[in-house]
Amino acid sequence: MQKSVLDDMKSHMEKTLGVLKNEFQKIRTGRASTGILDSVKVDYYGNLSSISQVATLAVPEPRTITIAPWEAKIIPAIEKAILNANIGLTPSNDGKTIRLNLPPLTEERRKEIVKDLKKKAEEDKVALRNIRRDAIDRLKKLEKDKAITEDELKKSEKEVQDITKSFEAKMDEAVAHKEKEVMEV
Repeated sequence: MQKSVLDDMKSHMEKTLGVLKNEFQKIRTGRASTGILDSVKVDYYGNLSSISQVATLAVPEPRTITIAPWEAKIIPAIEKAILNANIGLTPSNDGKTIRLNLPPLTEERRKEIVKDLKKKAEEDKVALRNIRRDAIDRLKKLEKDKAITEDELKKSEKEVQDITKSFEAKMDEAVAHKEKEVMEV
């Protein structure tokens, strides 16, 4: 009975951690990453598609992303989508490929990015705590309904707390890793 509550809680926490890591992939560091373009949608024959669905993305150099569209006629649409996405990159093309040169981040901008990382992680930790609270409430209801004993409740509450701490540690680890990546010159 309490195992299903714990499994459900773990599942929700894993999703929350996954969302955080996904958000971190989109954040620009000093190095080029195709993840920066994941949220950019291009109008392709009337449908909004991600750039990776209409072109080949590559990182030939640490500060350069190349986009090779499968059809040359969509180059203007891709450039427009990148400019409208407001990600701080200006595309240039040679008729076949689009190049994005990432300017080096200033120290001030790096610190601002790290601050945003920590803020996002803190918001997701609050989400973890809400998941923990919901799990404990469900366990208390099981105990109230006599489905589990008081001892089982206490044991399960401790397990819930341990799982929560484990996920908070994983979040801290993800933040530290991304912070190191951002601060690297």
